[in-house]
Amino acid sequence: MRTLVIDSASEACSVALFEDRTLIAGECLVLGRGHAERLVPMIAALPDRGRAGRIAVSLGPGSFTGLRVGLAAAQALALAWQAEVLGFPTLALVAAAARQDAGAQPIGVAMTGGHGEWFVAGFGADGAPSRPLASMRPDAAAADTTEALVAGSQAEALVAARGSGRALPLLPDARRFALLDEAFLTATLAPIYGRAPDARLPAAAQ
Repeated sequence: MRTLVIDSASEACSVALFEDRTLIAGECLVLGRGHAERLVPMIAALPDRGRAGRIAVSLGPGSFTGLRVGLAAAQALALAWQAEVLGFPTLALVAAAARQDAGAQPIGVAMTGGHGEWFVAGFGADGAPSRPLASMRPDAAAADTTEALVAGSQAEALVAARGSGRALPLLPDARRFALLDEAFLTATLAPIYGRAPDARLPAAAQ
C-alpha cells in the first residue's frame, strides 16, 4: 500500500510518500504562511508526483487556512486517483514523534493556537490519549499539563511557565507518519479546530 501523507495544519508544511510503513521520500518546510502556494509543488516533487492508493491528511487542530488547504488537496487528489483518503489528529503525530525520541512515557503536547492560546492534550506511555484536546491560555495550559515530558511548538514555553519538566520542541512532520498508530486514522474528514469559532450566527428572531 502506497500512502501520501499531508500535514499543513501548523507553521510547518510537510509531505511524505510511504510504501507500507517505509518512507520513500518527503519534505518538511517551516513556512509560517504560504501553505497554499507551496503544498502542491511539494507533492509534485515526490516520486511519481506523489501518486498513491491512500492519502492521509492532518485534521488539526491548527491554522484554519492550513487545514483547509491540506484537506482540499487531499480530496482533489483522491478524486483524481480514485484513492482512499483518511484523516489523523496533528497532536497525535507530534506525540508519536516525541515517543520515538524520548522513549515510552506519558507525553503532554502543547502547540500554538489562536488568539494567544495553546492547543494542549495528553498521551499515555502507550500512545493512547489520556487528556482530551483543549485550547487554553498559557497559564491554564501550564497548570493543566501534568506530564513531565512536553512536546510541540510551545513545549519550551510551557515547561518554563510551569517551572519543571523536559521540553521537546517539535513540529508535525509527515515524514514521521509511520510512527503513528493507525487507530488514529479516520474516514471522517471533519477539521479539528480545537476551539469555538470567533463569529457566531445571530439568534433567531422571536
